[in-house]
Amino acid sequence: MKLYKNILRFVLLMLVVALAYGGWYAWRAFPIISGYGAKNMASAVYLQHRNPESVLKEELGFFPVSKGTYTINPEDSSVTGSVWGFAKRKAIYRTGLGCTLVNDLSEAEIRKQHFSLPVIPSQNVDTIAWPYGDKISDSISPVVDNKALQQAVDNAMQMPSKKGDPAYTRAFLVVYDGKIVGERYAPGFNKKSVMIGWSMTKSLTSAIIGVLVKAGKLDPNSPAPVPEWQHTNKEKITLKNLLQQSSGLDYTENYNSPSEATNMLFKRADMGGFTAKLPLKYEPGTIFNYSSGNANILGRIIRQTVGDSIYAAFPYNALFHKINMYSLVLEPDASGTYVASSYSYASARDFARFGLLYYNNGVWNGEQLLPVNWVKETVQPAPANKQLRYGYQFWLNGLDDKDPNKRWFPDAPADMYFADGYGGQNIFIIPSKKLIIVRLGVRTVDENKYLKEVIAAIKN
Repeated sequence: MKLYKNILRFVLLMLVVALAYGGWYAWRAFPIISGYGAKNMASAVYLQHRNPESVLKEELGFFPVSKGTYTINPEDSSVTGSVWGFAKRKAIYRTGLGCTLVNDLSEAEIRKQHFSLPVIPSQNVDTIAWPYGDKISDSISPVVDNKALQQAVDNAMQMPSKKGDPAYTRAFLVVYDGKIVGERYAPGFNKKSVMIGWSMTKSLTSAIIGVLVKAGKLDPNSPAPVPEWQHTNKEKITLKNLLQQSSGLDYTENYNSPSEATNMLFKRADMGGFTAKLPLKYEPGTIFNYSSGNANILGRIIRQTVGDSIYAAFPYNALFHKINMYSLVLEPDASGTYVASSYSYASARDFARFGLLYYNNGVWNGEQLLPVNWVKETVQPAPANKQLRYGYQFWLNGLDDKDPNKRWFPDAPADMYFADGYGGQNIFIIPSKKLIIVRLGVRTVDENKYLKEVIAAIKN
């Protein structure tokens, strides 16, 4: 009888522990699930004009996000997410701004924010030659094996994810020597469709930092102008440390469980401010730690440097509209700062235009938009990154994990560098091959395979 009671007590104790842990996990994780789903559903429906069913199947079909419920409200252009009725999170759409999660501030306060955005020129881009418009030349360079290239593009579109399930590749585009030579879209998408860049947004942010460096407003080697860091142990963090992901801040980029990354993106109004307050864990410049938080601090620095009166329009007026990147939408957090780490939407052609800007060393239509040495500095490996894979918010074709005598992408040249986003959003820039390759989709595929096939089709 005594043994039975002891066993019963143990079982009850374990049940209490399990319930307590479940409640603790739900309290931390459910808002992230509902926030992630609400934000992505809202952007897909109101910005991309997508069918909600396809979003549930493709973007939101994985566990645990699939356990959420997402309610679309066309009357106020919003989506509310929840998990079994708990942890409701709302994302709102605003014209020209895309979608924003309601966090910390009230919805009314967020909707009252004023953004003075530039007007997109009214012109028939189909009659203007690429890259300043969308008119594509029919002529193909003799060094391009067109049959092999088109087969490579088709293969890339049909390639399964690394796990073997559908990758949902939406766009694949190849630019050779400044001209579009290969282009495919999935059903329902076309050259005007805007698609999420995810962490390719970090590379866009780096370019805006470059614009401010050229204007003499910022210096990569100076302490990052973050007000909270003055007279603290963080005042030694330089702008370059942030660009090279070696700030030393105590930050974890983990999306499989609650972390600084998920708390920042789905629970905070001021994402850059949230990260700036994190403690210093390492000496700045000594440890490479990939961090969306560093990028959002950079985004906050941009806002504070240019001032609120021109901030909303600044990235467009200073750079993106100058390179004819008119489809681009930068989405702000609830505080009104663009989410510099993650939330940009643009067409495949516009992402290719951005790649072309870097390919041409920051020059567009004869104008030097970035500092003369900016691209050269961008592709210098961060000293703290032992694999030599990271520069100024761009990835480099550094060393292989298992064999440091090999490149990360063994079938691509060593000079390749690229913007990279979650799910395999990529802008590959290969100067030695005169190539820019853009791939946009939902799940990561074998990038080395499609790079190899595209490169093989160019006989230069």
